[in-house]
Amino acid sequence: MKRPHLVNFLAIMTEESLAIRASMTMKDNPLLNLTLQEHKELAVLAPKFPIQAYKLLSAHRFTILVIGLSKEHTETFRKTFESDAFGHISFKIPLIGTKKETEVLQIYEIGHSSGLQLILGNYLPLKVYSPKKIVICDFDKTLVDTRYSSTREVYDSLTKAISEFPTIPKSLEMLHESINKGYHPFILSASPHFYEEAMRDWLYQKKVYSSGIFLKDYRHILSLFEGELSPKDIKLQGLYKLGHLLDILLMTGLPDEIVLMGDNFESDPIIYLALAKMLREDLEPWYIWKLLKAQKAFRPSRRQNSQFLNKIYQLTNLVAQHDKKNKSRPMIKIFIRKKASETDINVPDEFSTQRHLIQLYDGPSKKEEAEASA
Repeated sequence: MKRPHLVNFLAIMTEESLAIRASMTMKDNPLLNLTLQEHKELAVLAPKFPIQAYKLLSAHRFTILVIGLSKEHTETFRKTFESDAFGHISFKIPLIGTKKETEVLQIYEIGHSSGLQLILGNYLPLKVYSPKKIVICDFDKTLVDTRYSSTREVYDSLTKAISEFPTIPKSLEMLHESINKGYHPFILSASPHFYEEAMRDWLYQKKVYSSGIFLKDYRHILSLFEGELSPKDIKLQGLYKLGHLLDILLMTGLPDEIVLMGDNFESDPIIYLALAKMLREDLEPWYIWKLLKAQKAFRPSRRQNSQFLNKIYQLTNLVAQHDKKNKSRPMIKIFIRKKASETDINVPDEFSTQRHLIQLYDGPSKKEEAEASA
């Protein structure tokens, strides 16, 4: 029997607000109707691979009830929210009065079955307080040497565990260094949204415990009316990745320090430099958007024009509020894994003002290291 299920849930609490981002679907309980032998086999943990989650391509609408609880389990707030057509929920609650005492969140689905409140779980919000330090790391070709250039490589990526692809030891080491210094990790990938369980499985194996994994929801591309992405965004990563970078900052608030990790295979450098330009230069949102639209990595549709410009306005408002409090602008470090033996990165002149922030590093995969030592 299918019932509402939380695919992911991310709650970030700052001094000013509680931001929640979640995704839901209808899912069978895998533990029902299993034989005794099958239950025993589940005790042996095995890596998951993306195609196992193909059912997440379906879409539904949901209504959730969020109840905040204090340390003493007294109710601090009660809010109801509706998802979009794809089961995505995103909202922000200002922390005023008793809301500041929230320690635990109870989540219920109340729209699927009339009169029933189906509990989805209890969650602890991630507290990102001052000094705010976050690290945002790309996944493909930064942490893992994945390949999608041929039909065979796409098939392998769907039917194999991520652990079967070569890891990039240097990138993983750098990510761990940031986490050990108190940076909150967020993982960004252009992989389809149903890769999340397999990706989280891999990250946990590598002791990267990030609750924030941002993937590309291909249902938006297939939708004619409600999708935020279009067919061109299958190959172009600019709008998608920069959009999620802005989503993260709008959830956490403006950080004191931010580390951005990516690679030089596609558009990571210009995406990160665009964000640095927004945070470090006093430019009007429309002017920033005009610069971005001219780049091949972005090319927005008409619908994306207004959606993305709105996010830029929200970020510039955050920067303005930050300045009014006489706080310093965020310290930014950008680490880019080399594609080959390049010593510099070519970027458009409009973004060269922040190019000094980029630090290139050699990041051979385990396979390349083995071949070099053979």
